Amino acid sequence: MERDNRSMDATMEFLLLGFSELLCLRVLLFLTFLIVHLVTLAGNVMIFVAVVMEPSRPPMLFFLCQLSVIELCYTLVIVPKTLLSLTVVDGSTISFIGCAAQMHLFVALGGAECFLLVAMSYDRYIAICQPLHYVAVMSEGLCLRLAVACCLGAFAVALGLTVSVFRLPFCQSHRINHFFCDVPAVLHLACTRSYTSELPLLAACVLLLLLPFLLILTSYVCIAAALLRVTSSVGRGKAFSTCISHLTITLLHYGCATFMYIRPKSSYSPAQDKMVSLVYTNLTPLLYPLIYSLRNKVIRGVLRKMLRRK
Repeated sequence: MERDNRSMDATMEFLLLGFSELLCLRVLLFLTFLIVHLVTLAGNVMIFVAVVMEPSRPPMLFFLCQLSVIELCYTLVIVPKTLLSLTVVDGSTISFIGCAAQMHLFVALGGAECFLLVAMSYDRYIAICQPLHYVAVMSEGLCLRLAVACCLGAFAVALGLTVSVFRLPFCQSHRINHFFCDVPAVLHLACTRSYTSELPLLAACVLLLLLPFLLILTSYVCIAAALLRVTSSVGRGKAFSTCISHLTITLLHYGCATFMYIRPKSSYSPAQDKMVSLVYTNLTPLLYPLIYSLRNKVIRGVLRKMLRRK
């Protein structure tokens, strides 16, 4: 699969090495990933169905429903190919178009989640800092527009990043030391030595990670300032408890994403990246339904109603 600088075409294939160096653990890894994947799918489907069946959906439930759909798509983009790579000894092949599509969907869904976390932080800001205007501001129309803007914005940024990455020349072996077509892993194969190849990734990180995180941080600074003016400790604790789930997911999502993408190409470490990606693509989607179903009183109430009906 060696090609020269000019040999970029749609018939080219990449070889995803996956966990080929851990042959003795393939069965254990396959079963672990499969169980985690099924539990993640079940948890997100359960939350989605619970929210859809609820006749009166507040804005936070609407955003939570969208988050569950994103996580469902997110795991379906990554995990099936990962499971397939564990069934073959020398890794699995993926076409040029397939690799580009997987990268685009992965970045787009992750970016949509970043933007959605901003919308959820805005919802908490209005609920705590401007409670009297909450119903008027967070209308159904605004929530729908925010949801659409999150998806369209993320898909546009992801498309620009994917096109920029796959226009680079790949003159080395097309063996990707990863279990999916992640941006740093594919960039590592590019035979350009300049830092210009990293500029699209840097721009995407600014748009999808840095700016959304600053907006979330601004929202919580305003929320903290508002809570300091609350004289009742019970009221302050009750208001803060509504933010715990969102804060936990924000720290998990941005912590892993920042470690993976905001660093120079020279510091790329395949083994380290694969371990962080395992957490990012398998464990965090599993934790999200657990965090929201345990912390969110509305979700717990809806689930109890579903169980009573059954």
